[in-house]
Amino acid sequence: MYHFTQRSSALSFPKMCSVLWRFHHTSTSHLCSCSKTVSDEKYQDPFQLGRKDLKNLYEDIKKELLVSAAELKEMCDYYFDGKGKAFRPMIVVLMARACNIHHNNSKEVQASQRSVAVIAEMIHTASLVHDDVIDDANSRRGKRTLNQIWGERKAVLAGDFILSAASVALARIGNTTIISVLTQVIEDLVRGEFLQLGSKENENERFAHYLEKTFKKTASLIANSCKAVSILGCPDPKVHEIAYQYGKNVGIAFQLIDDVLDFTSCANHLGKPTAADLKLGLATGPVLFACQQFPEMNAMIMRRFSKPGDVERAWKYVLQSDGVQQTTYLAQRYCHAATREIRKLRPSPEREALIHLTEMVLMRDK
Repeated sequence: MYHFTQRSSALSFPKMCSVLWRFHHTSTSHLCSCSKTVSDEKYQDPFQLGRKDLKNLYEDIKKELLVSAAELKEMCDYYFDGKGKAFRPMIVVLMARACNIHHNNSKEVQASQRSVAVIAEMIHTASLVHDDVIDDANSRRGKRTLNQIWGERKAVLAGDFILSAASVALARIGNTTIISVLTQVIEDLVRGEFLQLGSKENENERFAHYLEKTFKKTASLIANSCKAVSILGCPDPKVHEIAYQYGKNVGIAFQLIDDVLDFTSCANHLGKPTAADLKLGLATGPVLFACQQFPEMNAMIMRRFSKPGDVERAWKYVLQSDGVQQTTYLAQRYCHAATREIRKLRPSPEREALIHLTEMVLMRDK
């Protein structure tokens, strides 16, 4: 699976479909091995384990966002309301503990490692604010977006301010390597957005384009945040690579499932409109897989589902195809890769929680 993730961009789309078809038609024990692996372990709830280190997370973020202008403060605090699951910070603190235990059996999260968790959530939220402006989105996490309430210009400025505060917090860590690792995330977010704005005419290049965009927009933050805390906790470059690969594979799987949910979850449950990606002209995994069964979708992809009826037809084609299943199987493969990587660390409750997390990613419904 490690080779699969490393070489996926080099595979032509038909070849990738063939690989996934063989994966699908292997025994069911292989398909369920992710669940089986976790059930054989002592159950560890990631959110329960990470709760101690994430206590007062949002209060600490708000301290980083100290500002005198009441309206800007209200905008910055809007998504930091403590109602989110803090998925990314939770992965970061669990990875920090797992790496610390692996290195010298230290069970405490360093202050600098926790700062990385805070910074990761700030960068993530700033990217959501900017994404909503670009997409002209009207709902996020079950409530109205910043741009709908305060307008696009002020929303962009609020996102910029959150990002600048995250940069200040990052500089305060005082480690140039960590600064380099986490600023890569910001570069990747911008490059990923540009990738999303474009599309490939060549069908064989589209899936590689999609996976690269998925890494840069979603997985880079998790991968590089995990790498950052591993660097702070352990001098071994092999551990840094394990942390990075785990975060990369979990991040890609997370987005693949998110793309599946755009077709399978009701809008109220998901917290944003379904078919949102199609309406934005985006061809995600389920659409690209469906193209193999319905080649007429290629023309719709190239015009970004802009003609009347394109979105409805594409939606119907995806649900008639095995695009949702194939995307889910691909997410399973990435989760298997993440599990294999993290198993290279010394056993610990945090390591087992990170293993269990891969199952949670696959099973989530919002």
